[in-house]
Amino acid sequence: MENVKLTPKDIVNKHFKPKMRGYDPNDVDEFLDDVIQDYETYSKENQRLQAENDRLVSKVDELTKQVAVGKSGQTSRPASNTTNMDILKRLSNLERHVFGAQLNDDDQSNQF
Repeated sequence: MENVKLTPKDIVNKHFKPKMRGYDPNDVDEFLDDVIQDYETYSKENQRLQAENDRLVSKVDELTKQVAVGKSGQTSRPASNTTNMDILKRLSNLERHVFGAQLNDDDQSNQF
């Protein structure tokens, strides 16, 4: 609304000089009253839309940041999954090595 030349107050305060054979001042006042109402309505609607636009831009920025964080988190997860899988394999091998002898001894004693 930077290029707006008139405010509702300017319209209300505008007075026309009566001239012979001019417009009826009452008709002009009634018309200006209607113009003022519409002007105020458009001004309020414009402010409401600007506020909504600001809110939505903020929301888009927030969601964009969340997506960026989510993508960076996804790229690091497969590496940690691989690391976890390696750890589980190593643990399984160690258990077989340490407890394998005991399990084999238990199996042999149970067979007799």
